[in-house]
Amino acid sequence: MSENSFATDIHIGLTAPLKHISSKYFYDDIGSGIFQDIMKMPEYYPTPCEFEILSLQSDQIFNRLGFDKAFSVVEFGAGDGVKTRQLLKKLIENGADFSYVPIDISKKAIDELVENMRTHLPELKIAPKVGNYFSMMEELSGSDTPSLFLFLGGNIGNYEQEQVKGLLSDFRRNMKAGDKLLTGFDLQKNPATIRCAYDDPQGITKAFNINLLHRINRELGGNFNTTQFDFYSHYNPLNGEVRSYLVSLSPQKVFVQETNHTYSFERNELIWTELSKKYKIPEIEQVATENGFTVVEHFLDCKHYFNDSLWTLS
Repeated sequence: MSENSFATDIHIGLTAPLKHISSKYFYDDIGSGIFQDIMKMPEYYPTPCEFEILSLQSDQIFNRLGFDKAFSVVEFGAGDGVKTRQLLKKLIENGADFSYVPIDISKKAIDELVENMRTHLPELKIAPKVGNYFSMMEELSGSDTPSLFLFLGGNIGNYEQEQVKGLLSDFRRNMKAGDKLLTGFDLQKNPATIRCAYDDPQGITKAFNINLLHRINRELGGNFNTTQFDFYSHYNPLNGEVRSYLVSLSPQKVFVQETNHTYSFERNELIWTELSKKYKIPEIEQVATENGFTVVEHFLDCKHYFNDSLWTLS
């Protein structure tokens, strides 16, 4: 078995009783590009809702930060940075002394973000980083500069309950007294609205999921026939969970060179690819309290579809 962590995770996932591929592997350069297309879909409400919050409520967010000296804005999974640019623009207009530290696993995404920021906000001090969120966070934790950490886009919804505890533990361990965390939460709403956002008629979300198989073929020497897989997404309004799957359309075997293993699929067998949890406000407050945080304020869009919640250490 290769020491490649991608290969190891794929082998573990494809030999499990319920096959699965971690959603963290969506975001290679090609996947990041497809996700940009998803964010432009009319059905995909999280992006415009969060854009509205950061465009119209940035003054209120800035006033609640309480920073009285230079600070850093550290963003995890920055993507194209278009939403964040609304907040950064307002901070500049308010005369805030800050540096922007975008972190993304995709170098291509970071390069495009930097070019975008330099075009629209030439005065912005920017120190981009490519890599894993938390190795980067540990690198930054030695600084005395206070920080606003951004974990936007509802990304916390991709984590199981126990994983949320681990995620917030990582944040807490690397935050200093006075630091703030602005986290995006997708809120529960009409189930039809959510279903359409995660299973679009154009098939862009399907392509995003199928790219996981293309990525295994490209990077690990797999021989997936991607035409033999379909996509299925299900929303359960009782627990607020969207779960997405790839579906094997026929009995088939797939060999992956990097793992030196053949994986068997039955007809209609599932590969679980993503969890996207939708929250209620009391749930968000409970998650904060149970994990050592205090909610400073919730910032909601006009439809109350989405919440950027500002937290500090308890």
